[in-house]
This record gives sequence, C-alpha cells and structure tokens, in this order.
Amino acid sequence: MMNKVIAMNQLCQEHTNLSPSAIEELSHTANYLESSRLYSGSDVFIDVFNPMTREALVVYHKLPKDKPSLYQKEVVGQPALLKNEPGVIRTLETSLNTVGLQAMSQEGRPIQQDIYPIRHEKQTIGVIIIETAIQPLELELAASHQQDYQQISSVLKTLQGLDDSFVDQLPEAILVYDSEGYLLLKNQMALALYKKLGYRNRLVGMHYDNLTLDYTTFEYTLYQFSHQSDYQPIELETTYLDYYFSVKKIWIVEEQKLVVIIQDNTNVKSKEAEIISKSVAIQEIHHRVKNNLQSVVSLLRIQERRTQSTEAKKVLRESVNRIMAIAATHELLSKQVEDQVSLSQTLEMVLSNFRSIFQNSRDVEVILEVDSSIIITSEQMVTISLIVNELVQNVFDHAFEANQKGTVKIVGKQIKSMITVSVSDDGNGFDVKKVSKDSLGLMIVNSYVKDKLKGKIKTESNKQGTTTCFYFEKNTSDAVRG
Repeated sequence: MMNKVIAMNQLCQEHTNLSPSAIEELSHTANYLESSRLYSGSDVFIDVFNPMTREALVVYHKLPKDKPSLYQKEVVGQPALLKNEPGVIRTLETSLNTVGLQAMSQEGRPIQQDIYPIRHEKQTIGVIIIETAIQPLELELAASHQQDYQQISSVLKTLQGLDDSFVDQLPEAILVYDSEGYLLLKNQMALALYKKLGYRNRLVGMHYDNLTLDYTTFEYTLYQFSHQSDYQPIELETTYLDYYFSVKKIWIVEEQKLVVIIQDNTNVKSKEAEIISKSVAIQEIHHRVKNNLQSVVSLLRIQERRTQSTEAKKVLRESVNRIMAIAATHELLSKQVEDQVSLSQTLEMVLSNFRSIFQNSRDVEVILEVDSSIIITSEQMVTISLIVNELVQNVFDHAFEANQKGTVKIVGKQIKSMITVSVSDDGNGFDVKKVSKDSLGLMIVNSYVKDKLKGKIKTESNKQGTTTCFYFEKNTSDAVRG
C-alpha cells in the first residue's frame, strides 16, 4: 500500500499544480479506500487533472477482491481521455457526482462509472471512480428503453406544433426532462454535442445531473424556478473545459417538464480570442516600431552633436523631428486596439516633441484647439502627424526672430464629412509667391495633402502672421466617436 501512495504522490508532484496539503488529502483518501471493504467487487481509481494535457490522469488503482479486474495491464500513470471517459473530466470540472455513465476503458472495454469528487479547501482536487463491466443484458435493456422513449411525443411539438425534422435541424441542442429529472427527448444536435464531449450513453433515460454542463443539479434548478412567481426562463453562460455554452432553461408548468436549450458558442469565443490575440500582436508591433524609430533618433542626435556643419545640424534636427512625429503615432497605436484614433490625441503627441525640444531656446507658445470628437484612421494619423510637424517646424524656423515672442495655434474642425486643420502664427510672415519650391518640408506637406489625404491646401501670409489650412474628406467608413 505504501508503494501505491508514494507513486501517487510522485505523479501528482510531476503532473499537477496541486499543493502539498492537497496531495496529502489524496493520500488519506487512498489509505481509506485501501482499508475499506467498500466496492470490493469493482475497480476503484483516483484520477486528478493534468493541466499540461488538459486530461485526467490515473494516479491510484485498487483491484477488486471478489472478482477479476477489468484491466490486464497497469493503468496508473495513464491518461483518462475525455473522448473515452467524459464523466471523469465532468466531475473534476463541475464538482458534481456522475452516476451510471457509460465509458470506454484504456483497454477498449465498455464500462460503467460512478464518479465522486474529492474536495479540499473548497476545491475539487481529484475524483474517486468506481468501475464495473457493462453486461450484454444491460446493453439490450438500454436499447429497449431508447425505443420506448422514442415513442414519447415531443414536448416541443406539443407546445409549438413542430415536427421532428424541424427540431432536428435547429442549431441548438434541445433536451427535455421529466419531473424527476430523467431525459425524455433530445434532438440530433444534442446527440452530436454530447458525443463531442465523449458521452457514450444513448442519453435518453439519463438523469439531468449526469448531463448538466452549468454546474447545477436538477434539485437546485427546480429550487430556482420555485422562487420565481412567473416561472421565467433561466438564462446563463457557462464554460466546460475549452467549450463555451449559452444555456436556457424553461419549466413547463402544465407538462411538469424541463426544457434545456444549449447553444455552443465555442467557435465564436475562439474567433474573439483570435481577434484579441492578433490585436495584441499588432499593438506589440507598433510598440517595437516606436522603439526602433527612437533608436534611429538616438543615432541621428549623436551624429548631430559630432558634426561641425550648421546646415548639417539643421537637416539632422529636422529629420529627428519627422521621425519623432512618426514614432509618436506608433506609440499611440500601441496603447489601443482600435484602428480609429482621436485627431486631438495625435496632434498633442506631435506637439509634445516641440515643447521638449524648443522649450528653452524659443519663447513660442503652442496652442491646440481640436474638436475631441474627430476620429481618423491610423493611416491618416501618420500622414497628418508629418504634415503638422512640417508646418510647425517651419513656424519655429522662419516665423520669428531669434528673441521674438510668438504664438502658434493648431485648430481642427469637422463640418459634416469635411475635416479642416489649420496652423497659424502671429510671426513676421513671408511672400507666398516667392517661397522656395525646393524646400523639402513644403514638398512633404503638399504631396501628403494631395496624394495621401486626397485633400487641398491653402496658405495665406502677411506681416501679421501666416495661416496654412488643409482640408480633406472624412471616409464614410470611419467610425465617429460620440
């Protein structure tokens, strides 16, 4: 006996996340089973849950004393697969007894199992399984009962006038129980669902407590209905292993029957999880792009400090600002899942670069007045960031004298589907007709507005200041944050 317990403890330590106290509780249970005369004519097992395989694992086996064992080979250390023994996982998951459920042994023999949870500190840490062979007579009786139950008229047909073919084509699993909790009727979807969960019984004639997927007993379900004055349907969502179900229970007072409708939402949940996973991956990509761009910025700044050329320093600084504008957009995108972003948030991050770079060298106040309800796509976000970056850079470079105070204002508005962004300053102005068309900044601004935003741009300047305004059509597919 000691060797059995030692082997069980070792298996639990290697294959489970059970605490030492939980493993000790299993040892106490094994010692009790070994010394007890209970179940002397059955094979008795203790199974635990293996989180790595997500299947049950046999850790203890007591041989019958009154008859030969159902097993020819050693099964301790072997998995109890869901497809062969659904009741084991079911009890581990729900902490409910599973009685009289048919299964298939590791050696391919039909068996019947009674399964009871082993509890420790309000958790199910394992199960006791009592196994007996299924005799041919029992199989015949089950078949005859199935034929008898098939003669029972469908409660659904009685209530709704539905024929069998319609009920069997419904996408939900439908189960009808009598007043004692025994299954009277099921449709083909219910049969397919429980077959997927490993059930080998014919279902009809089984008790609710052996079929429930929502961790409740039949007695408790009746208790829930009894405390409702109008017997309203009970609706809930539940998980079972890697499956997700929506369950609706209806108590038919006149018929004294319980109708359970189960919808398998596993595929929907899986796709949701896949979308979330991809969204997280995209966020991580944006975060890495931002980090890589900041590395490039660091290299350019090193180069700027090393060069002696004033013109080279200016070009490198402008390049740094452009890259930082792009990096800012990726930083914003790395913090959200949606592809739609706020225009005001975007421009605030772009302008934060100027505040940090010029806060000590320029006495220029930057004012941002952008409607917070304007939403743009991530693609538009990068384009607008670069455009505004160039326009503000031009203001800082050319609008004011070295020690001159000034103001630059960025305004964003939306009228119907048209978005307008303007950058204005109260600087010295310039002759719009004589401005150099070879300026890289102006080339970027004009080409991005026309080619990427499909918009238009207009610049007005005099001795009181300069205003550059660009406007573009908002995509009709863009979501509007209200």
